Amino acid sequence: MNIIENNIKFVQNNIEKACKKVNRDPEEVKLIAVTKTIDTERINVALKTGIKNIGENKVQEIMDKYDKIECDSSWHLIGHLQTNKVKYIIDKVDMIHSVDSVKLAKEIDKRAKKINRVMDILIQINIADEDTKFGLAEDELYSFIEKISLLENVRVEGLMAIVPYVVDPEEVRIYFRKMKEVFDSLKKSSFNNINMNYLSMGMTNDYMVAIEEGSNMVRVGTGIFGERDYNK
Repeated sequence: MNIIENNIKFVQNNIEKACKKVNRDPEEVKLIAVTKTIDTERINVALKTGIKNIGENKVQEIMDKYDKIECDSSWHLIGHLQTNKVKYIIDKVDMIHSVDSVKLAKEIDKRAKKINRVMDILIQINIADEDTKFGLAEDELYSFIEKISLLENVRVEGLMAIVPYVVDPEEVRIYFRKMKEVFDSLKKSSFNNINMNYLSMGMTNDYMVAIEEGSNMVRVGTGIFGERDYNK
């Protein structure tokens, strides 16, 4: 058994442990393998080991890797997306996690309409109000949703959050809990074209706490592929 396969099993076991702790079904948690800086050879190994979802941060990496992936997979754009780059990935990704402006949502809608598809998106929330992070402030969410709910070729499927990086994941539990409250509140609202099916939160360092607090989509890179080499 190779290292990647071992790591995937370890992550899957941790997902099961976290779900068991709070009486949830592990099947409802979607694992996304974050492949930033990871070569396609290792991505293909992960896909052959049972990974179904690939999460990329950069448009250029999707462009470089897309045709080299050997297995069926679902692509997610999880990093910040500039409006002028939407056209390059609109036919390649299955979900865009990082939508945080009406301008971006409208561009996605326009590009999706051109190829006759509806693009699933998540709204990115800056739940900890960090200056260095993208995302909407919590108090901007409802007015934002009102505006983008009218778009015909964009379908909101939930929310995404990146919380502060800390050594002890217990320190960010409060933000995951807050996100779940926002998520549940929106579930009760009746906006057109707005579904709250996915709450994407939790990464390598904190995904177990995120799951305990309600996440059903976790984004794990280092936990699967090991530490990244940014010099490559």
